[in-house]
Amino acid sequence: MTILIEQPDHLGDEVEAKTAPIDERELVLDGGFVIPQTNSFGHMFRAYDAESERQQGVENFYRKNHTYQSVDFVKKMRDEYAKLNRVEMSIWECCELLNEVVDESDPDLEEPQIEHLLQTAEAIRRDYPNEDWLHLTGLIHDLGKVINLPSFGGLPQWAVVGDTFPVGCRFDESIVHHKYFKENPDYNNPSYNTKYGIYSEKCGLDNVMMSWGHDDYMYLVAKKNNTTLPSAALFIIRYHSFYALHREGAYKHLMNDEDVENLKWLHIFNKYDLYSKSNVRIDAERVKPYYLSLIEKVSTL
Repeated sequence: MTILIEQPDHLGDEVEAKTAPIDERELVLDGGFVIPQTNSFGHMFRAYDAESERQQGVENFYRKNHTYQSVDFVKKMRDEYAKLNRVEMSIWECCELLNEVVDESDPDLEEPQIEHLLQTAEAIRRDYPNEDWLHLTGLIHDLGKVINLPSFGGLPQWAVVGDTFPVGCRFDESIVHHKYFKENPDYNNPSYNTKYGIYSEKCGLDNVMMSWGHDDYMYLVAKKNNTTLPSAALFIIRYHSFYALHREGAYKHLMNDEDVENLKWLHIFNKYDLYSKSNVRIDAERVKPYYLSLIEKVSTL
């Protein structure tokens, strides 16, 4: 799958103009998008310990995720899925497939994933009307969740969704439900349980193995097809679930200069990815013509 898109000349200027320190108590984002004060269950966003009908299921999800996401598992998945020999389809067809996926790791929403894609993309579109590459990134950032479906391998959700983190080095304590890493085979491995593990200072996140899931799959799809999406878009696709980095500031010792610049765009994107989640449905048929024209403009993924 390949996306072709021009990188705006003013990319860097736009970031500098719009990246102030993030204050999650704000009620309005950059251009007017209103942040809901609570999620669809009446709790604060990402409140993993809040009692709700989904809380126990989310915690059970992370118990499995943290137990099985090891270096060996990630290597196996990356080798298998890098073949890109599953299914060929258009971007919009892939979006519609996500009607069949509800993210078990998400404490904030239980709507089908296509709703989340459209909510994110439309919120970004309102505040950044000229950044069509960012609209497209909002639309496709979670498309990798199709690997949960039988035609794409039917992986269990703990190998598809949830917060991501590096493997091959120490699991940072800021990672949600960190306690469950104690059952991971890498937890007590001296090659993997130090600050740097198998990596080196400022090696660049592109050289770091992340826990396997939809983020890394979509990143591999784009890279394998020589996408010309700007590097900021690829960074968003691969690390939008890497909350230990972009929310808690962990693992910055592995970042190179390009990562530091791209993180500015991820901070912008994350606000829309997180706070646009609601039970307010987007009329897919109404917005579909715009996204189809954008997809046609940049080519087929």
